[in-house]
Amino acid sequence: MAKMPAPSAASVDKPRKKVDKTHFLYIAVIAAVILGAVLGLVAPELAKSLKPIGTAFIGLIKMMIAPIIFCTIVLGIGSIAKAATVGKVGGLALGYFMLMSTFALGIGLVVGNIVQPGEGLDISGASYETETKEGEGTVDFLLGIIPTTLLSSLTGKSILQTLFVALLVGFALQKMGTAGKPILRGIGHIQALVFRILIMIMWLAPIGAFGAIAAVVGETGVQAIVSMFTLMAAFYATCILFIVVILGGLLKIVTGINIFKLMKYLGREYLLIFSTSSSEAALPRLIAKMEHLGVSKPVVGVTVPTGYSFNLDGTAIYLTMASLFVASALGTPLALGEQISLLIFMIIASKGAAGVTGAGLATLAGGLQSHRPDLVDGVGLIVGIDRFMSEARALTNFTGNAVATVLIGTWTREIERSQVDEVLAGRLPFDESTMSAGHFEDARADTVEDGAETTTDIAEAHIARREEEKVGATR
Repeated sequence: MAKMPAPSAASVDKPRKKVDKTHFLYIAVIAAVILGAVLGLVAPELAKSLKPIGTAFIGLIKMMIAPIIFCTIVLGIGSIAKAATVGKVGGLALGYFMLMSTFALGIGLVVGNIVQPGEGLDISGASYETETKEGEGTVDFLLGIIPTTLLSSLTGKSILQTLFVALLVGFALQKMGTAGKPILRGIGHIQALVFRILIMIMWLAPIGAFGAIAAVVGETGVQAIVSMFTLMAAFYATCILFIVVILGGLLKIVTGINIFKLMKYLGREYLLIFSTSSSEAALPRLIAKMEHLGVSKPVVGVTVPTGYSFNLDGTAIYLTMASLFVASALGTPLALGEQISLLIFMIIASKGAAGVTGAGLATLAGGLQSHRPDLVDGVGLIVGIDRFMSEARALTNFTGNAVATVLIGTWTREIERSQVDEVLAGRLPFDESTMSAGHFEDARADTVEDGAETTTDIAEAHIARREEEKVGATR
């Protein structure tokens, strides 16, 4: 009997490819949405009886709103302070990010008002009872923002109180300087815990989506399916137009670079993002490719990581369009004043809403809870189609950060234009085998070990590492 050949050391030591479990979640949500819609059409009464399933899932999401908003805002303010200390690049980047994300939120509101995807759906009878305040004046509204105690803002029903206290804590920690770093580090650990709980809850999304979609379709019939497809189509169209017209036009005017050439250069990253539904997966590669494109290392090291927290164009469009959809679907559209105040809330709360599954959904629920608590229940509609829109969000966020890096490199004169032309023309291809993204990963590991978990900490470590290499090369 012939002996089987002994396995080589290479075959034994070769690590198995890690399977991304979120793919299974994605498939399960799609299947749940389809099954829920079918059940709603075939057995409406049975489908309507499943409404408590969707109610329970939305309850779990609502439970996470206050801690997510608090941690995100406090750490976000700390990141702004640190990014600004990097100098001209950091200040310019933050100014651009705030302006562009606000513009994206505004576009979402305009398109949402024009398209009105939830018009005619009217599922107000399917929503559960919530407390509403009638006749609340401006003075009462402003006084209501101040919580009874500092901690009651985290346990009460008012998200505006949570936002108010988070802003106070964030600015107070800024004033504390180095003494506040341990507290920021502790809040960073709390945020990691909160997001871990949120990820666990999101594994129940297929069940929640099944109950919510089944109940809504059972109540309204085919109209619910049509409305949801209208929202998705409008959102995708808006993201495409934003990338091509707004980002592409700005890039062409400032730098003369064609947006399609830049997108072609980043083709592999787009495939990676589309397959994972997360722009975070392409962060190290974007850093490496922007440096190869000709943008200076300090500009890339500050702009790209900071942009991943503060330049979320796709998420901004999604938040406003989804809010208008929910309000219209429940038969109580948002008035112009409510839309403007919601826009202001989303400008602050949307920072850091990307990168973690379900964070955008929690931010959406937080915005609705702060202005119209009676609309939070409608988030159940969005749960079913959220994953269908996640690719467009991620791709738009990624493209926005790539364009921002080139623009800021141009404004600060930290870009080699001749190299840009050579790279985009294909005469200077990116070497996949020697990709320098590993330097960023090393910086991430070092900073996390030191307790610095914000993107700006990683950016500063990345720059410091590059400077050390530069000094070593000149010796």
